[in-house]
Amino acid sequence: MRTLERIVVVGASAAGLAAVETLRREGYDGELTLVGAEPHVPYDRPPLSKQVLAGEWQARQLRLRPYEALDALELDLRLGVQATALDVPGRTVTLADGSQLFYDGLILATGVRPRRLPGEGAHVLRTLDDALALRDGLGAGRRLVIVGAGFLGAEAAAVAVKLGARVTLIEPAPVPLAHAVGTEVGEVLSRAHLEHGVDLRTGVAVTAVTEDGVRLSDGELVPADEILVAIGSLPNTEWLAGSGLSVGDGIVCDEYCAAARDIYAAGDVARWYNPLFGTSMRIEHRTNAAEQAMTAARNLLAPETGTPFAPVPYFWSDQYGMKVQAYGYLRGHDEVAVVDGDLATRRFLAVYRRGDRVAGALAVGMPPKAIRQWRQAIAAGARWGETRQNRAEVGELGARVHPPAPDAA
Repeated sequence: MRTLERIVVVGASAAGLAAVETLRREGYDGELTLVGAEPHVPYDRPPLSKQVLAGEWQARQLRLRPYEALDALELDLRLGVQATALDVPGRTVTLADGSQLFYDGLILATGVRPRRLPGEGAHVLRTLDDALALRDGLGAGRRLVIVGAGFLGAEAAAVAVKLGARVTLIEPAPVPLAHAVGTEVGEVLSRAHLEHGVDLRTGVAVTAVTEDGVRLSDGELVPADEILVAIGSLPNTEWLAGSGLSVGDGIVCDEYCAAARDIYAAGDVARWYNPLFGTSMRIEHRTNAAEQAMTAARNLLAPETGTPFAPVPYFWSDQYGMKVQAYGYLRGHDEVAVVDGDLATRRFLAVYRRGDRVAGALAVGMPPKAIRQWRQAIAAGARWGETRQNRAEVGELGARVHPPAPDAA
């Protein structure tokens, strides 16, 4: 008979917290350990590049739960210590302080870490400490160079401009975010940088960080007082070497979020098979982290009645007063069409096709209800042209139905 008396959750951010809360809510009353590499209690990350960087929020406002709520979970809370090894046959997690945790069930939610560039002195933006360090260096007249014009780099640029900094934004791709949202939408979001005085440089590679700025591939040195590297992330899986778990751009899981018997993964580190889209994916979004952790926890407790994790991913971004919202899996799309509003006004809704299905929808400057109906279409696996909006509007737009960028596949 399978007995779960000791469960260990490695990773004390949104996913880890959601996992331990779900375990208790579902009736698990055994030993429950939550391990976190950072010294802080679980906190929210999306505000780091917005409210925290802008100086509008203090650290305490990020806490996902008050201390009393954490105490009520009766956790063995191990903060400020990393997991360094996993022995699957021995059912043991080893920590950096030399201690060992034995488990009957294990949930891995170790997240990701920022990619870096050669050289010293650049900031990254992943943790509370990262955000506070960067915030201390910003202000009127300060020169900030941001390498990477994805959503994180764009949000940081918008905040820095508001604080009076002189921002240079460097992106190796010809059009920022084109691989994810399409060329036309990427160009629309890029124009907002230019209108706010950002020196946006595209199609340019950075080779190194120096004490005085960043070195470009053509040899030019772009001077900076502060440098932020926002070129993506790497899943925290190195500590699993030799464990026997399958690792490939994340911890490889099935549709139930299971990586092995009695071992599940959730959040940014998990690469799982999403049956709704028929593909494996790893999603670095706050909503996905919590939802996946809840599914992983329930499936760990009752694998015989497990539920596949088949969400419609959701993310949002705030830039220069623009609210960007998206549902679905936009990467690898075959076609994008604007079905409401106008790109020129930066108030529009675009839908994305993959094969013969509606794969995603993205809205800028639109009310939430404008995009929610498309979430339902995506969840239902609607065929392109099946919904009323697609039949009536996509057909009428003609020239405004676009193929993806060449690198979008």
